[in-house]
Parts: sequence; structure tokens; C-alpha cells
Amino acid sequence: MDGWLVAAALASAALHAGWHAVVKSSPHAGEAMTAQMVASAVIALPGLLFVGFPAPQSLPWLAGSAALSMCAVAALLRGYARGGFAVVYPITRASSVLLVLPLAAGIAGEWPAPRALAGVALVSFAVATLAFASRNARAATGTAAGLTRPALGWALVAAAFTAGYIVCDAQGVRAAGSTLSYGLAAGVLNGVVWGFLQHRRGMPLVAVAARMWPTALGLAVAATVSYLLILWVFMRAPIALGSALRDTSAIFATLLAFIVLKERFDPRVLAAVVLATAGAVLIRLG
Repeated sequence: MDGWLVAAALASAALHAGWHAVVKSSPHAGEAMTAQMVASAVIALPGLLFVGFPAPQSLPWLAGSAALSMCAVAALLRGYARGGFAVVYPITRASSVLLVLPLAAGIAGEWPAPRALAGVALVSFAVATLAFASRNARAATGTAAGLTRPALGWALVAAAFTAGYIVCDAQGVRAAGSTLSYGLAAGVLNGVVWGFLQHRRGMPLVAVAARMWPTALGLAVAATVSYLLILWVFMRAPIALGSALRDTSAIFATLLAFIVLKERFDPRVLAAVVLATAGAVLIRLG
């Protein structure tokens, strides 16, 4: 896998972890997520009108990605409400890495070479290690209960939907032939659909947007750039490899949880970083 693709996937991972950490740290995570998605749609729309809509053959994948993304976001928010960010997020990402493998093989006919496959396994193991390190740290400090069954359940549900939309996005952007047209169209569609669903549930979108717009704008830029970067990777690299590298976002997320959210540091975090780095090297060489 080309070095530029590895760098792009890791940059996407860092941005993805950053905006998710901000959402989780908000006292109103659901509103923060909604504001981010609506703001993403607002900033994506002018770009989409400029570059043009994606090719028609990509539209079924785009629709599938939007539906699965909505389900993944809803499951994540429920998981965040029942467990720590540094527990739920890594479990979701580690599980989705493994689920992408059979999906990519069955739908896209892609199966990584043994060395790259070992790298994917290392990344997934490293990410899972972070979740349990964080669980113990939180339990030891009394800041939260450990990994509860509801939190685990919602994390696994989110992982399944995440794996699904990852494969849809990879197939969709390849069918579209343009990272920008597909990515911006997805940003608009996701924001409109999620905003409509929250409006139906009674969320005052205008009031939320007015109150959170400075934060929402920053989150939207980070989310959009992260998404476009990983789509660019999917255009040029196997789905499972790009997904595994992007899911090192859990490494960044856990570090953010310890640094920004003040969750206790566990030595196993360092081991997880080393494992994930080794996995990334194997993916690069594979």
C-alpha cells in the first residue's frame, strides 16, 4: 500500500477521533452530533453544486451508505450514553475492522495478502486493548461503571452498521469516479436525513444551530475532510486495509480521552500504540 495512502488514512483517523471526542465531551452529545451533520451538509452543498453530482451508478451505494450511517450514529449515541467514550468508541472501531473483511471479500472480491491481513488483525487487537484498558481505568477512579452490557451491545450494533456503510462508501466512490462528488453528496444527504429525523423527534434545529454554530462549524470541517480523505484512499486501495488504518482513530481517541477528558492513563495504551504501529507497517508492506 502506497505511503501517501497510509498517511491519508491516518490523517483521516486523527480527524475522525477528534470530532467524535468533542461530541462525546459535550453535555448534549445528541445536539452536538446533529449540529455537526447539518453544518456538514451546509458547507458541502456549494461544493457539490460546483463539482456536480456523482454518476448514477453510485446512487444505490450512496443511499445504502446514508441509511446505514444513520443507524450507526444512533447506536453510537446510545452507547455513549451508557459507557465511556474511550470504551465504546474503540470497541466499535475494532469490531468494524473485522466485519469489513468478509464484507469486502464477498461484495468487492477483495481479500488482503497474508502480511496485510496480519496487519489488520494487529490493528483490531490493539484497538480492542484500548477499550479494556479504559474500562479498568474508569472503574478504578470511580468515574463510571465498567463496560456495561448495554454499552457493549450498542457498540457492537454500531460496528455492524459501520462496516456496512464503509463497504457501501468504497463501492460508491469507485462507481462515482470522483471523491469530491460522492463525498459531498453523501455529506448533504446524511445531514438532511439526520436533521429531518431529529426534527421529527422534536429537536429545535434552528435553536440548536444558533447556539452551537461555532463548534458545529469546526466539527463539520474536520468530519468532511476526514471523510474525503478516506474516500480518496478507498478509490486506490483495498477496502479492508484502508478501513483498518482509518480505525486507528481509536488510538487517537483514547489518547484524547486521557488528555482532554481526564480519564486515567493505563500502561496498556502504550502497548496498543506499538501494536497498531506494527499493524500499520505490515499493511504498508503488504
